[in-house]
This record gives sequence, C-alpha cells and structure tokens, in this order.
Amino acid sequence: MRLNAVLAPALLSSAALIGHAIADDEPSAPSDIDRPEFTPSNLKAPFLEQFTDDWETRWKPSHATKENSKDDEEWAYVGEWSVEEPTVLKGIEGDKGLVVKNPAAHHAISSKFEKPIDNTDNTLVVQYEVKLQNGLECGGAYMKLLRDNEALHLEEFSNASPYVIMFGPDKCGATNKVHFIFQHKNPKTGEYEEKHLKTPPIARITKTTTLYRLTVKPDQTYAIDIDGDEAKSGSLLEDFNPPVTPEKEIDDKDDEKPDDWVEQARIPDPEATKPDDWDEDAPYEVVDEEATKPDDWLDDEPVSVPDPEAEKPEDWDDEEDGDWIPPTVPNPKCDEVSGCGEWKPPMKKNPDFKGKWTAPMIDNPEYKGVWKPRKIANPDYFEDNTPSNFEPMGAIGFEIWTMQNNILFDNIYIGHSIEDADQFKADTWDIKNPIEKAEEDATKPKKEDKPKSSDLKFMDDPVRFVAEKWDLFLTIAQKDPVQAFKFVPEVGMGIGGILVTVVALIAGIVSMSKSSAPQAKKAAEKGKGAAKSVKEKVAEAAATGAETTKSEVNKRKSQAAEQ
Repeated sequence: MRLNAVLAPALLSSAALIGHAIADDEPSAPSDIDRPEFTPSNLKAPFLEQFTDDWETRWKPSHATKENSKDDEEWAYVGEWSVEEPTVLKGIEGDKGLVVKNPAAHHAISSKFEKPIDNTDNTLVVQYEVKLQNGLECGGAYMKLLRDNEALHLEEFSNASPYVIMFGPDKCGATNKVHFIFQHKNPKTGEYEEKHLKTPPIARITKTTTLYRLTVKPDQTYAIDIDGDEAKSGSLLEDFNPPVTPEKEIDDKDDEKPDDWVEQARIPDPEATKPDDWDEDAPYEVVDEEATKPDDWLDDEPVSVPDPEAEKPEDWDDEEDGDWIPPTVPNPKCDEVSGCGEWKPPMKKNPDFKGKWTAPMIDNPEYKGVWKPRKIANPDYFEDNTPSNFEPMGAIGFEIWTMQNNILFDNIYIGHSIEDADQFKADTWDIKNPIEKAEEDATKPKKEDKPKSSDLKFMDDPVRFVAEKWDLFLTIAQKDPVQAFKFVPEVGMGIGGILVTVVALIAGIVSMSKSSAPQAKKAAEKGKGAAKSVKEKVAEAAATGAETTKSEVNKRKSQAAEQ
C-alpha cells in the first residue's frame, strides 16, 4: 500500500508532463484561398446578431453563481468570452463571432431583445452558427431563449433563470444530441414543466461551421435543420416527454392492493408426486466402463521430470538453504503418446441422472392478474392544442460548461420569417461553408503525417494516444473524478490493471514465502540492501512527481482564479 501511494503521484505527474509536451499545432492555411470581406447584413428581424464591434453594448457576461441541486457546492461563471475571428478554417475575412475562451469552466452570457418576442399564432425561427474549433468531446453549445419578466437581469443570468426554449448541440462521451426543450405552463396549477424531444438528432461534430435551425409553426409542427438539411421534424403534441396534454385519468394514490389478491400466474401442481424410480442421488457423471487404455500409454513414465537445463545457483548454500531441487518440466516423452503415469478410465454422463425432482407447474386457479390501482379523473387535466404559443421571450443566453475552448457562435437569427432566415443563410453560411471545406481538404494530414488530437487512433501513435488520454483524464478529474473515469474509461481500466497486477505480485510473493521459507529468508537477507536502494529511488521519484503534480494543479487553479 505504501508503494502504491508513493508511485501514484509519480505516475500521474509523468502522464501530465507527457501530455503537455505534445504540440497541438494546426496546419497553416493555404495562402491561395480567396476569402471575401465581411459585410454586415441589412436584414431586419426581431433579433439579428453578427457580433460587430459594438457587441459589448448588447451582451453582458454573468456574475452569478451556478446552482447545483445535487449538493451545496456553487460554481462561479468564471469562463471568459471574446469576440474574434476564427483561428481554424476561416471562411470570411473580418467575420467575427462570440468565442468561449476557457476549457473546463462555466460560462454564461446573455443579450436582451429590443422588445419581447411573442410567438402567438405565428411561426418561430431560431437559427445560429456553431464552430467547434477544437472539436467537442464533453460540453454544450446550446442557446436559451429566456422568459420575459421583470426579474430578468443579464448580470444574474444562470442555470436557474427561467427560459422558454433550449436549443442546440450537446455532447459528452456517448451522449451526442441536439437539444430541443421547451417549458410549458400548466394553466391549472401555474407550474412550469420541461418538455424534452424524445429522439433528438445527432449533433454534427466538425471544425467547419455548422448551421442549426429550429422552426416551430402555428400548426404545432416543428423542424430541426442542420446545415440546411432537415434532421428531425414532427409534432409538439406527440413527440415530447412528458406530453403537453396530461392523461385524463391517473392512478388513485389512495387505492391499495387487497391482502387476498393473487398475482402468481403459475404454481407447482399440488397433486403431483415424485415417480418411484426417480433417483435424486444418482451422480451426474459415472466411470466409462467401456473405455480401454491406449496401446501407447506409458505407465512407467512420470508426467513431469526435472529440468535438465536447470543449474544450481552459485550462491546456493545447502546448509542454510537445504538440498537444491531442480524445477520440473513436462515430460517430453508424454507429448509423443496418448499419456503417461497411472491410467484411469474417463468419466461420462450418467444416463440415469435426473437431478432433484420438482413438481410440474400449472395455471394458478386463484390468479387474478397483476394488480393496478383504480383510475380516477385527473384533477390537473387540461387540454392545450396550441403549445407553439410560447410565452413571450425577452433575451437570449448561452449558459454552458465545456471541456473544449474556442467554441464560436455567430450569425444568430430569431424571428418569424423562414424566407428571411434563408436569405441570412445565403449571405453568411452559404458563402463561408465551401471556403472552409476547401481549406479543410487542403490541410488534411498526409498519410505519413501524425493525426491530430481527437482524430488520433491508438494504432497510429500509441505513445501520443496514451499521453493525450492521460491529459484529458487529469483535466476532467480536477473538476469531477467520477466523470473522469466515465468519460475516459481507458485510463480507468489502466489504473485498475496496475492495481490488479500489484495485488497479484504481492499474493505471489506471499505464496512463495509460505512454500519456501528457507529460500525466502535468504532472499530477504540478500535483497535487503537492494530494497533499500530501490525504496530511496522510488521515494525520490515520487517526491518529484508529487511536486510536479502539485505545481500543475496550482497553475490551473491560478488560471481559474484569474478568470
């Protein structure tokens, strides 16, 4: 246990150093790609954002703390925001977007509409661009349309702020989806309830700009488009959980199952009896009396023999260590025949074996079925056939946590016109997308080049692959060790494998010490000096590793504090 405690910091520190030593350089952009200059759109809409130079007059970072319902711990929104041009696959010169600057941090920022957006009996179109410049392994890139009310203060925007719609990509580990959640008010109770799309589409994880659009029509249909192609469509009344309209009848919580209610459908036949010839003691296997010994069987040859190549160690002392006995090896003569040693007939399955007798099952004449409480009228029942008439929306906000930084948001349209959204797409995304893809194709690594970051596979570069996984594991573990083991299971299995190996070695040493006490005693005497030397070296390495790990953690904490 002491050795594990000493080695663990050194191992973690070494992994961190290896991960940070790997360069993460992106290939330079080709100079021959013609990029147009950015020109602000003249389109008019309830909300249109291209993050021009006056963006700070409209957007306010949050200074609130994030509420955590699972425990009493609070998280500050320390993540920084910046408006800048893309650093990866730039499509248009001078085209800037809102950028998440810090990995492994909570970010929140919002902007108020000039006047509330009311979607009553109207079409709602929400469209925006997401550019994952460093990919996305664990984090969100979704937006929230906030409920308009007097308590809406941008500086206090947090995860607890009431919202109307949540829309956009979210990925962590195996979870990868485009959220569409809306909050619906029960007209009888006045309570709000989240309605989640049952089968959301998969988010597109790419470093080129992805265009997400949500369209909700007054006929209660919705559509989610990704890069101009429909990814999901359906009905607000049918595709969400819980459903908008509750059940007319609900279970009576006061109803109780009667004591004599029988739910067992089948029972052992009470009239059945065990047959007289049923032998429960008959063994499963018996000796095969018909088997005969093979003609080439060597009765006088042992199964194992002393190893002819083994030599007594030079430092073996017969008086202290006892008589030296060479180790044994399989008898090579036995490999050439059916077997060696005393021959015994093999076992075979007993034809008379029946096992323990049990009565056959029959239908239970007392069976009444699975009990269910009676149904009563739902006192909170209501019908809402127009859930698309969302409550007025007063602001837009991004409230996310992500392990990857440099997520860029741009060209946000919120309004009521599909035609205007199409025009905005034509003026922005349709121009930059082919340019970005052309640069992506031109800068793809050659076959001899090493893959980068999330594209890397174990067989391409085992050392780099392991180092990057360690680095990601350590980064996540600083926030939540449990999530680190879930998100990077390869590291968790590796740590488990090391522990199992150490336990097995210790068990083997203990076993050997019990079976060869004299040898173990002498080995312990002779190894005492060597063990002392190894212990000193391990302690020195552990101290160095611990100091390195402490330095790395302090550096990251300092960065978070500065933010």
